[in-house]
Amino acid sequence: MPAAVALLRGINVGGRAKLPMADLRRMAQTCGFEEVRTYIQSGNMVFVTAETEMGKVAELLQRQIAEETGMHGEVAVRTRDELDRCIADNPFLQRGVDAAHCHVVFLLAGVEKEAGAAFAKLDLPSYAPDEAELAGREVYMHMPNGLGRSKLAADLGRARGLAGTARNWRTVTKLAGMLGELD
Repeated sequence: MPAAVALLRGINVGGRAKLPMADLRRMAQTCGFEEVRTYIQSGNMVFVTAETEMGKVAELLQRQIAEETGMHGEVAVRTRDELDRCIADNPFLQRGVDAAHCHVVFLLAGVEKEAGAAFAKLDLPSYAPDEAELAGREVYMHMPNGLGRSKLAADLGRARGLAGTARNWRTVTKLAGMLGELD
């Protein structure tokens, strides 16, 4: 059975969309997921599932959350192999950039077709020193002055065709480690 990570968008951010992680774990178990573990209070969860189509996994979890809480949040799901590839492919770490300034936006299912065109519309040099690169279903970001003050991060969050959920590099690597523990 595949191990996967679910990354919920907009959960427990800024005092809204409150979803206790114990409730999220229970909802995931209701969906039939096993070995469910969460990491910090912002909608990060690793689990094992019999379902091999991760789009269906995301839909199932989204529907369960909506039914139980009324929240219609979105979920990005990646398999262990996909998360490992995400880590290996980080273009900024390959250049030797400090990982503490790296973030990843995990694009939601269905936006991949629009992502390239939406990303191409951004005038990336105007955001310097912030940088971003689109690679597959992820947008890698290097934010030397922090994510919270970044105009690039804000514009990426509003860009049509780039809907996703961002995580800092420490969270990404922690989730990969948690996936590794599911063997």
